[in-house]
Amino acid sequence: MSLTSGYDGADDLRPRLRSSLREALRSRDVPAASALRSALAAIDNAEAIPVSRTRTTATTSEHFAGAAAGLGAAEAERRALTDAQVCEIVDAEIGERLSAAAHYESRGHAEQGTKLRREAQVLRDVMGPAAE
Repeated sequence: MSLTSGYDGADDLRPRLRSSLREALRSRDVPAASALRSALAAIDNAEAIPVSRTRTTATTSEHFAGAAAGLGAAEAERRALTDAQVCEIVDAEIGERLSAAAHYESRGHAEQGTKLRREAQVLRDVMGPAAE
């Protein structure tokens, strides 16, 4: 089952992933929801900026070690990923699932392998032609 069809670019991949996640949650499709959540989390993680060890606004507190003083003092802009980078991240998620599926199947756990292949297919369906 293709969760979203008719898309052909990476520029709207994240919104398609989110839309597909909502659809998977509504239909209680656990493998699809798992794959879509994982892909969105991987994208979010790639956008995160590493926390600097040297903060000029760092203060200490008996409640929070290394707390930053002032409203928004600890906020940092997230990295802006290109469409190609987002596609690479989702491709990596697909590859990881297929690799793990082959591993499980080679050890006699066909059911787990099938679940992972289904998750990989969900991500491929959302990516559309960009996955090829």
